Amino acid sequence: SAMQSIAHIENEIVEEFDLFDDQMDKYEYIIDLGKKLAVLDSKYLTDDFLVKGCQSKVWLHAYEKEGRIFFEADSNTAITKGIIALLIRVLSGQNAKDILSSPLSFIDKINLRSHLSSQRSNGLSAMIVKMKAYAQSFAQ
Repeated sequence: SAMQSIAHIENEIVEEFDLFDDQMDKYEYIIDLGKKLAVLDSKYLTDDFLVKGCQSKVWLHAYEKEGRIFFEADSNTAITKGIIALLIRVLSGQNAKDILSSPLSFIDKINLRSHLSSQRSNGLSAMIVKMKAYAQSFAQ
């Protein structure tokens, strides 16, 4: 089956977040997304896979298959794991060009940064930078 475009997946997420009136409900939803994240193989839980610039520990692994890039991750905090789960939902399985060119506008549309501390917001940026760096390395 054809992959859904990044924009399509982003729109789905925006619609889901529109269902919540309460910030805490959004927060809980993000945490739930993290709980559903596939288990990361323990061999990737090393410093080599840590995302630099995150206050929490975030381990991120990527691999390429048939021209598409897949991401796997874990974190030691529930909210951060939820945030990386959101990013994985949007970017995993896409091609490098689309990953690199995506502005990830859903982040502003759901006001994600507004309910994150400045450190977590920096961590979010660091995760995006790392994911795009992986895409760049596979795009060569």
